[in-house]
Amino acid sequence: MRFQHSSDIWRDFPELVPGVLVASGVSAGVSADDSILELGELAAARLETSSEGELPEIQAWRRAFSKMGLKPTQYRCASESLLRRFRKEGALPRLHPLIDLCNAFSIAYAIPVAVFDVSKISQYVEVRYAAGDETYLTFSGETEHPPPGEVIFADAEGRAHARRWTNRQSGHSAVRDT
Repeated sequence: MRFQHSSDIWRDFPELVPGVLVASGVSAGVSADDSILELGELAAARLETSSEGELPEIQAWRRAFSKMGLKPTQYRCASESLLRRFRKEGALPRLHPLIDLCNAFSIAYAIPVAVFDVSKISQYVEVRYAAGDETYLTFSGETEHPPPGEVIFADAEGRAHARRWTNRQSGHSAVRDT
C-alpha cells in the first residue's frame, strides 16, 4: 500500500503538511472512550474562545477550498463540519471505535482525518486531480463521476475514495464493523 500526493497537488499547494498512519488488527470490540472524551474536551475548550471558522487550521482549509474553486462555506472540510456538529450537539455520533477516535482527533486539532479500509483499495491511494472517468460510490449506493479537476483520493483501478479533498468519503472503502 502506497499513499502519495501528485506533483500537481504539491505544485498548487506547497504549504501542504500531510501525515499517514497505517493500523492493522483494528476491531469494533475495543473502547476508545477515554481518549475520545479527552480530545472532545480539547475541542470544547478551543470553541469557547472562537468559532470553528476562526480557527487557523480551518482558515487554511478555507483558503485551499477557495483555491480549488469551491465555496468554502458550501463545501466545508471534514474537520469544520465535525466541529460545527460538535458545537451544536455537544458530542459526535458513535460509528466505530477507529472512526470515533479519528473524528475526535479531527475536532481537537481542527484537521481533517480520513479513514479507509485498505482491503477495498487497489495498490495505492493518490491525492490528485480527477480526470473525470473515475468512479465514486456514495453511501447510498449510487455511482458518481467526479468532474475533471476535482481533488480526489484515487486508487489504481480509478476509484475515488474521497471527493473534494477532505469533504466526502466513498462508501466503497469506508470502515465497517467487519
